[in-house]
Amino acid sequence: MLSKILSAGIIGIEPYLVEVEVDAVRGLPSFTTVGLPDNAVKESKDRVQSALKNSGYLLPPQKITVNLAPADIKKEGASYDLPIAIGMLVATGKVSAGKLDKFVILGELALDGTLRPIKGALVVSDLAKKLGLSLILPFKNSHEAAIAGSGFVYGFNTLREVVDFLEGRTEVSPAQVDVEKLFEKESKWSIDFSDVKGQEHAKRALEIAAAGGHNMLMIGPPGTGKTMLARRLPTILPKMTLEEALETTRIHSVAGVLRSKNPIVAVRPFRAPHHTISDAGLTGGGQIPKPGEVSLAHNGVLFLDELPEFRRNVLEVLRQPLEDGFVVLSRAKTTITYPSRFMLVAAMNPCPCGHYTDPYNPCTCTPLAIQRYRSKISGPLLDRIDIHIDVPSLRYEELASKKEGESSEKIRERVDRARKIQVERFKNLKGKRKIYCNAQMETKEIKVFCQIDDESENLLRVAMEKFGLSARAYDKILKISRTIADLEGSPEIKPYHIAEAIQYRTLDRNIDL
Repeated sequence: MLSKILSAGIIGIEPYLVEVEVDAVRGLPSFTTVGLPDNAVKESKDRVQSALKNSGYLLPPQKITVNLAPADIKKEGASYDLPIAIGMLVATGKVSAGKLDKFVILGELALDGTLRPIKGALVVSDLAKKLGLSLILPFKNSHEAAIAGSGFVYGFNTLREVVDFLEGRTEVSPAQVDVEKLFEKESKWSIDFSDVKGQEHAKRALEIAAAGGHNMLMIGPPGTGKTMLARRLPTILPKMTLEEALETTRIHSVAGVLRSKNPIVAVRPFRAPHHTISDAGLTGGGQIPKPGEVSLAHNGVLFLDELPEFRRNVLEVLRQPLEDGFVVLSRAKTTITYPSRFMLVAAMNPCPCGHYTDPYNPCTCTPLAIQRYRSKISGPLLDRIDIHIDVPSLRYEELASKKEGESSEKIRERVDRARKIQVERFKNLKGKRKIYCNAQMETKEIKVFCQIDDESENLLRVAMEKFGLSARAYDKILKISRTIADLEGSPEIKPYHIAEAIQYRTLDRNIDL
């Protein structure tokens, strides 16, 4: 007897319908899976047979063939266990096929028939909603899937519960989630900028970076608070909209890093990969490419600590995602695009020994050693980092101060006002390219929106000649100045805006020992 069960697969973050066909006929006992299954799918026969036996379903010895259609797309993962098991029960007459065409079924089976959570429940729920179908999946995925708002998501703990539901022996209410209430509940931070002692210059630079969407590099001796500052950057970025949260949650769902207790990513992601990460780990990879760190940081912050310690080929793969806001992964049989619009924040020591700018510890490095250390970061990548600042060692008085710093909420209010000015500025731009913040401006937009008077022009000319600033620093300074003016609410860029922006180009200056 032949049975057909609807299931789903995922390519990138796009789901597609998979028809699980199970044919059970008389013959020598065997179990064959076709339709380009990977090893995890091939091994499902052992999980399924044990789960059926331990759930109380004794099937007669038969020749069983399972086909996963469309057969020309690689299938991976253990999420086909449950539809294969249901298909076998239908094909052997243990379960009726009455209303199976109304459900999309997914789930991994334990040997005792328990259902284990799967990846990508949210995006599969989107597909089921579009097709007007209900969704059956493990209970631990039910709240995540219900975020899509289909209203027909059913979660179960065991294979027997699923069979009883399909046979009409039990009634189960669909999972319900108040998305807006959940979003509001989860959008809280446990850290705050008021925790940071001193470093007012660095805090100001982070506020400017957040207001204009600028990438940032912090340079300072060990223990000056660079990581502490970076971790608090998401707390002053504009709060995520519900649309941004759902977009980010889909990526985390596909990657399998979404926590069951928090089925929605309600705060901006902060990803801090170790410097031993590979290029595939950063951008994504695999035979069927999975999201990398740049995509998991979408709508949030990617923090690279000890930047020169990352391998050069790893850092170079950041150039295209930083420029385009997405990453394209090409393989022999498919090309996948993942969104990767993030702020890059990096930290590094000023020299190999770490004490070049430390007044309390003498530096033992030569200018050549410092230059070689800093040259590990290529010019094209550095060109995409607008702000680089020194983070000096703290004095005892700053560490022991009882004065509490400004809270993240107050800083975010100023950032929000500046972002609204930028949205209004760029909304009427002609062309296909969308600009959301000052950091995304190119030469054409800089000429229009970053005009300066003669006094500011003279100041910029003197700074470039005196400090040995590079040519690429010119546009960066103008964009940063535009953001500083927006924070102040000024429609014009003034000389003191230029003067402050010049301070944020540390690595463009000549090394002087």
